[in-house]
Amino acid sequence: MNDLYIILTATLVSASCALLGCFLILRRMAMVGDAISHAVLPGIVIAFLLSGSRDSVTMLLGAGIIGMFTTFLIEFFHKKARLQTDASIGVTFTWLFAIGVVMISLFAGKVDLDQDCVLYGEIAYVPLDVIITQGGVNIGPKALYVSGIILLVTLLFIFLAYRKLFLTTFDPAFASAIGISTTLWHYALMGAVSMTTVASFESVGAILVVALLIAPAATAYLLTDNFKTMLGLACLAGTISSITGYYLAVWLDGSIAGAIATMSGMLFGIAMIFSPAHGLFFRKIKAEAH
Repeated sequence: MNDLYIILTATLVSASCALLGCFLILRRMAMVGDAISHAVLPGIVIAFLLSGSRDSVTMLLGAGIIGMFTTFLIEFFHKKARLQTDASIGVTFTWLFAIGVVMISLFAGKVDLDQDCVLYGEIAYVPLDVIITQGGVNIGPKALYVSGIILLVTLLFIFLAYRKLFLTTFDPAFASAIGISTTLWHYALMGAVSMTTVASFESVGAILVVALLIAPAATAYLLTDNFKTMLGLACLAGTISSITGYYLAVWLDGSIAGAIATMSGMLFGIAMIFSPAHGLFFRKIKAEAH
């Protein structure tokens, strides 16, 4: 049963990340998830200092606020300082992460609070953190419910805002011309990414969240030119990576998160070579045929 809990949690997280990752890939903001996962450290420290507790809800709230602030800073540096998006991301997350490290050394040095314990989860521990009702009934791991709620919220967000997200992603000039606020929907999408990243990395680890935000969406991008199909293929790629990665980790007796990320990269490599539309193999055959 523990195997099933881990695989289900990874699958739910991968689906949420893959759906949002498709928008990030097309907007050329794929590394925003990585930026948020590092930049939220000051928020976690501030939440700890204010509450005096390592309660996960308090820390996630602090991390979520700083996550939104991170996306604002990235956009601010890009628009006002005229930096390229990748430079804005790099400046923002390294600066905020460094501030978090300094705050830990100054204010939390004697407490069991460090960037490893508050920033990086471990998916292998998912079956250990369970929810027990007042009647003493074990209803399963907390991470499973959190991941399920995140996926439902993500699906609802994309379903309700699909047209606006689609237009602001593919043709922002046209979207602005017909009265759709590209800035509003940019921050709405970044808010969803921030929520998903912050809520997921406590359970499955920041590195795995970043891998699942990018690799499945990039794989789907190579396999199709239809956006709705891309969303479905990205979820499928994330699910396959979660299942095969878990059993690879069991076989190797190694890191589950690392194995899932490895399988995500391998799927991307296969798509890069054998994709019917953009694969190197088929492009070579077409070139030889001409």
